[in-house]
Amino acid sequence: METSTSPVEKRPQSPGGSRSRSRDPALDPANEHQHQHTHHTAFATMGREDDVAYTKDLPGDQSNIPNPSPLNHGEKAQDASAEYEEDVEQGQRRNLKGLYLRFKPQIRILTHAIIWLLFTGWWIAGLILRRKDLGWVVPFLVWLAISLRILFFYIPISLVSKPMHWVWNHTATPFVNLIPQKFRTPAAAALVVAVIIIGAFASEETLDNNRENRAVSLFGLVVLIAGLWVTSRDRKNIVWQTVIVGMLFQFIIALFVLRTGVGFDIFGFISQRAADLLDFARAGVVFLTNEESRNVFWFLVSVIPAIIFFVSLVQLLFYAGVLQWFIGKFAVFFFWSMKVSGAEAVVAAASPFIGQGESAMLIRPFVNHLTMAEIHQIMCSGFATIAGSVLIAYVGMGVNPQALISSCVMSIPASLAVSKMRYPETEETLTAGRVVIPDDDEHRASNALHAFTQGAWLGLKIGTMIAATLLCIISLLALANGLLTWWGRYLNINDPTLTIELIVGYLCYPIAFLLGVPRTEDDLLKVGQLLGIKLIANEFVAYDALQNDPQYANLSPRSRLIVTYALCGFANIGSLGNQIGVLSQIAPGRSGDVSRVAVSAMLTGALSTLSSASVAGLLVTDQALYFSEGPA
Repeated sequence: METSTSPVEKRPQSPGGSRSRSRDPALDPANEHQHQHTHHTAFATMGREDDVAYTKDLPGDQSNIPNPSPLNHGEKAQDASAEYEEDVEQGQRRNLKGLYLRFKPQIRILTHAIIWLLFTGWWIAGLILRRKDLGWVVPFLVWLAISLRILFFYIPISLVSKPMHWVWNHTATPFVNLIPQKFRTPAAAALVVAVIIIGAFASEETLDNNRENRAVSLFGLVVLIAGLWVTSRDRKNIVWQTVIVGMLFQFIIALFVLRTGVGFDIFGFISQRAADLLDFARAGVVFLTNEESRNVFWFLVSVIPAIIFFVSLVQLLFYAGVLQWFIGKFAVFFFWSMKVSGAEAVVAAASPFIGQGESAMLIRPFVNHLTMAEIHQIMCSGFATIAGSVLIAYVGMGVNPQALISSCVMSIPASLAVSKMRYPETEETLTAGRVVIPDDDEHRASNALHAFTQGAWLGLKIGTMIAATLLCIISLLALANGLLTWWGRYLNINDPTLTIELIVGYLCYPIAFLLGVPRTEDDLLKVGQLLGIKLIANEFVAYDALQNDPQYANLSPRSRLIVTYALCGFANIGSLGNQIGVLSQIAPGRSGDVSRVAVSAMLTGALSTLSSASVAGLLVTDQALYFSEGPA
């Protein structure tokens, strides 16, 4: 006669003969007391202690079930009932999630349709009601951007890009192939020169922007390019396509902003929104202080809070993927058109948005494997432009926002062009042929709120660092000027007094002349002083002097516009240490290589910014318009 065994005894044995999991004998169903409980199923007496059904699971009339007593395990029944309710709630959540996943495509289509209809109605209403006073260009571009973004959620972009490639390959490529290989570069250079000359000199003369002044700016641009070629590390390996296309794009961007009404309106709209950020940040300052702080224009009260808020906003956009999308599109375009590596394209496209240190963080996995030319390039891109956070600060100081924003965009192709002249690529790059923005899981925020609070903390650190740096630099300059003035008195240098500004003003005097500044000693010297202050201190100090120092109040509109472009970059001694520190922290093994190219990258970045100022001097026709209230 066979002896029945419980399910527990049928469990697999370990190789040593003992059970794979020890068990308390009191939990073995064979040792339990056997009596009927209405809140147990028959499975409870069969050893299946995991399958327990409670009273609400039993069929039929349950009115005769007595109240639980200690013998009926009442407390356990209550606990189990709570667990069951929790299981039911979790099951409902799972059902809702499953329902959402089942109808996710339909929900997505409905959401996109509502968004598109909302913006379409807004655009049409604005076109009818406010077209004459607010214009139609910006609302149309906003509607078009949203419509295209929604459209490409459902159709592959290759439906557009493939026909474009086909047209390019069947029009431009055959035409280029007709030109012998050795004549292609000179022909392209001649075409760009012709575009620049026609674009610069075709318009009518206005006040101090006559053709003579434009010719000086053009001559300065030629001298700049020639200087880069003469000092190039390896002239034979210069990729002239990068240089030619970069200079052409820089000129076209400036032409669009400075000569067309549409470009003026678009960049005016962007600059106005940048100015609005100051008002939004001021609302937070009012909460922390009082209503009277709206009328207090102190740097600590007006500018630093705007920097903190902007950095938080950038972190939020980065978490949402919006910023990476824009950076990726810029990077792909410049990668394809200028034949640079993917890492270089990403950093150049990101620098105007997030700054020199943060842009290098985007390619952190590749930094250890960058070539020397790539290190030079990513440092040059950081020096050639400014970050969005400090742009907001300069707007708060009263600097023309359109000039700042257009200079930042112009610096992307310009920095690529000048760096590849100064330090051509001679090695095989790891990211040649692809643009990759790696995921940064280590610093990824948990959710949008986490990203925003991280941005607030980062903005606080950046704002505090800027305030402390300015305090120390301005104090140091005052100390140096005091010592120089005291020393100069014994040499009868009293009018003007001997100062740092006077010395660097005469050193940078030729640069101011080549930029196309009106040829008066007063303007040339003052612009030279501002350029020198920017190089030895930083652009904050120079912009503050431009806006608030009485001695610069009488600068001509042309000089003021040119110097606004010329100061718009991080190329200064303080940023040199910052870039070396950031890249050395990312890739300690490359710190020696970073230090070797750092000074060259800083000077090349400064030249990139100066080239933007020369192009602005070529194209601007109504300088006074940029220092009056622009379009909103």
